[in-house]
Amino acid sequence: MYEDKTLKCKECGADFIFSAGEQEFYAEKGFQNEPQRCKECRNARKNAARPARELFTATCASCGGEAKVPFQPTEGRDVFCSECFAKMKESEEA
Repeated sequence: MYEDKTLKCKECGADFIFSAGEQEFYAEKGFQNEPQRCKECRNARKNAARPARELFTATCASCGGEAKVPFQPTEGRDVFCSECFAKMKESEEA
């Protein structure tokens, strides 16, 4: 029923494919308009609206290295770097 269409991005001017599967999805959701931007421009537009995530620096309770975390570390609570955290998760699952 649907066939792939080539559309032109109104943001960057590049051609992109509006696939048959995407067209079916749009029809199921009741969307009336075809997409006007390519996937890269849509993602860039979405991410531009999001505020940058603030990272906090802490000392890893396991290895003593620097850990960057997306939350304000609380006094008396252990914080782990991503490598030590992954090792902990592995040992819990085993």
